[in-house]
Amino acid sequence: MASTLKDRAANHAAASAENGTEPEAPPDLLHQPYVRAVLPFINGGLSGMTATAVIQPVDMVKVRLQLAGEGARTGPRPSALGITREIIASGRVLDLYTGLSAGILRQAVYTTARLGFFETFIKKLNARAKAADRNVTFVERAAAGLTAGGVAAMIGNPADLSLVRMQSDGLKAPEARANYRSVFDALARITRTEGIGALWAGASPTVVRAMALNMGQLTFFAEAKQQLKQHTSLSAQNQTFAASGIAGFFASFLSLPFDFIKTRLQKQQKDPKTGLVPYKGMVDCARKVAKEEGWLRFYRGFGTYYIRIAPHAMVTLIVADYLNLLTK
Repeated sequence: MASTLKDRAANHAAASAENGTEPEAPPDLLHQPYVRAVLPFINGGLSGMTATAVIQPVDMVKVRLQLAGEGARTGPRPSALGITREIIASGRVLDLYTGLSAGILRQAVYTTARLGFFETFIKKLNARAKAADRNVTFVERAAAGLTAGGVAAMIGNPADLSLVRMQSDGLKAPEARANYRSVFDALARITRTEGIGALWAGASPTVVRAMALNMGQLTFFAEAKQQLKQHTSLSAQNQTFAASGIAGFFASFLSLPFDFIKTRLQKQQKDPKTGLVPYKGMVDCARKVAKEEGWLRFYRGFGTYYIRIAPHAMVTLIVADYLNLLTK
């Protein structure tokens, strides 16, 4: 085999010498076709995991806000600052990082898939648009974002559910807590006690949320960046920051109601006495929350959610851009 490769290299060099041309160097590992195909997925996953490690405390507070006052229209209205102070005052600062292993695993699966698929779709759309001598349209970007988000959400739902269970565990009475040791412990125990299908609890709102978030984040980021490039004199770095902020707002506004429902569905467990769960599904949860807690409850914690989404989007997209530059 080795001699065959050497013979081919020698023949290629001899042919080049006869033609009076320099022999072309074979592509390095980074530029092999199969490596180029998987790089968007690798870069997406690494950028998502980096962002999650930075934003995890904000996500923890967001989940606690969404679960506070469940089933009641009136009562205490906790704030993000109040929940943070309560956690720190109790001497459990590390609780802000509860579920970090699940968050990292979720990004390794979910963001790897959504950014990888989105980048792959966009490359194909760009090639098709270039052949037709036109630009990629907003609708095409939106379709790419929606599809990538939906597929990735289904793949990443088990890790997402484990994250919510780990973050909500501290709200229970000490004797009722599961005290998960890690995301893998949570996955194993949920599967053992509730069945493997339980890992996809809340999958419907998770998929819809991901589609809404991806459309808001990736589609509006690409569109805003293009518009800023055409109509402003901002540097490329400032274009990325500004477009990330715009994308973060639309991603938050479009996806928060579905994120709220997803959190409620993933947190719920069967009542030991009746064997029933509070919500039958996405529509039932939305109906009950609207009736019992009011429509505005879906947007509780919007500020916290935006503070989580916007920096996460910015860190993810900036790291992804940097990794794409390094591996260009």
